[in-house]
Amino acid sequence: MTSTVAEFETIAERNELTSVAVIGMGYVGLPTALGLHAGGVGVIGIDLSQNRLDSIRSGEVDLIEADHRRLEKAVHQEDFQLTTDSARMAEADAVLVCVPTGLDEYLMPDLGPLEAACAALVANARRGQTFILTSTSYVGTSNRLLVKPLVAKGFTIGRDLFVASSPERIDPGNVTHTQAETPRVLGGVTPVCTAMAQRVINVLTPSVHCVSSPEAAEMTKLYENTFRAVNIALANEFAEISDGFSIDPIEVIDAAASKPYGFMAFHPGPGVGGHCIPCDPHYLLWQLRATQSNAPLVTQAMHAIAERPKQVVDRVLNTLSREGKGMAGTRVLVVGVTYKPGVQDVRSSSALDILDLLAAKGAKVGYYDPLVPNVRVTGGSLDTVPEPEGQDWDVALIHTVQPGHDYEWLTDCSTVIDATYRFDRALFAN
Repeated sequence: MTSTVAEFETIAERNELTSVAVIGMGYVGLPTALGLHAGGVGVIGIDLSQNRLDSIRSGEVDLIEADHRRLEKAVHQEDFQLTTDSARMAEADAVLVCVPTGLDEYLMPDLGPLEAACAALVANARRGQTFILTSTSYVGTSNRLLVKPLVAKGFTIGRDLFVASSPERIDPGNVTHTQAETPRVLGGVTPVCTAMAQRVINVLTPSVHCVSSPEAAEMTKLYENTFRAVNIALANEFAEISDGFSIDPIEVIDAAASKPYGFMAFHPGPGVGGHCIPCDPHYLLWQLRATQSNAPLVTQAMHAIAERPKQVVDRVLNTLSREGKGMAGTRVLVVGVTYKPGVQDVRSSSALDILDLLAAKGAKVGYYDPLVPNVRVTGGSLDTVPEPEGQDWDVALIHTVQPGHDYEWLTDCSTVIDATYRFDRALFAN
């Protein structure tokens, strides 16, 4: 260990950390770049979309208020640069890969953006740089896309270059658990790689939990989000069971949460969305299929999550049936289409599936979301109802409640179905 510390100190002296390149300036990359810049490090923000960079420069991006204030200052400073030129990563002392890792229509990993980013990184690598993969992916991604290609180019990892995995833990819109206050997991290829990468991550947060390898860090992120997926599926199932007994599921959850050990509260809802929960467990399942292994509990949980929008639509059908009505021609307003409150993000939002399913059953659908002017649905696009009137709709289906906005007009709607289970439950009990 002494020799490792001495080796790291020698290498660190030769490789001062003055600038970091961030590949991908989206929901993860932009807050990461702003955190690094606020920590006194020069930033080169790289994104293939000129439109995205223009939006960042104009401030027309979805950020928490503290990051908006950082951005207002950063865009006017010389050490915060935005570019579409991936070759400029060669100028940086460290490079963070923050590109999206989604799924295709068959729920298979869409590795195109990640593979392209890593290939560009390898092509522009120079001795002394530290590379950190923050994008969530399968176990072994860092080794396959970074370590092996860099070694093939003649670099020695841990001496010439330093490679690590530190999966992001950014929760868009969350002002309680900010990036600086959230610990990060970090695993390097060698102990020196871990130490060099920790210098970078410590600019973002003082709390770093080091693990033995990039693979351990990659598996940690998959476990985190699979844990959430399984428990959300369970919460949704208990909501359906509770409804069968005419019991309020939130009352049950709150009561169970009074236990100070052995329980963590997860809440039912209309479905999951965003980048993490709908996607990440499928990376694990995809990799397990390749080794002819299986994870039946995870598989069933992901199937249940995929079925959740249909269950919500069935709830609308059942409510209408109890009122002696059918779905055909019924005016249904979906209230909120983002995947969570307080953000403009509709990626994988269950609201989009719900809108399609309602329309397929003959409903005349619309939506209201003060943060989202329009969405893409099957057959085209749909614009938000700017100022909804409750009496104009037969059913209001509450999907996402955006904080700071008035929903008093819902009292004029004859039927309100709260798919969140938590919006003014005394008034809107269905």
